[in-house]
Amino acid sequence: MSNTPHELAEEFPEMADKIHALKSSDAHFARLADEYHQVNRDVHRAEANIEPTDDLHEQELRKKRMALKDEIFRLLSA
Repeated sequence: MSNTPHELAEEFPEMADKIHALKSSDAHFARLADEYHQVNRDVHRAEANIEPTDDLHEQELRKKRMALKDEIFRLLSA
């Protein structure tokens, strides 16, 4: 399992400017980005065994991260 963080600017490098602009102008987008960042950090810490957790919880965190990423992408593409 990769324990490389999946930061939004790395996931969508071509949209980095739009991410920054939406974080400043759209409260809903900013909340989603903040939640993604927190969940992403939790996944990374679990994968790196910094904060060990059981497999089910780690899998649920990954699913939540993916759902947030999908929603963020939808907003970026609109």
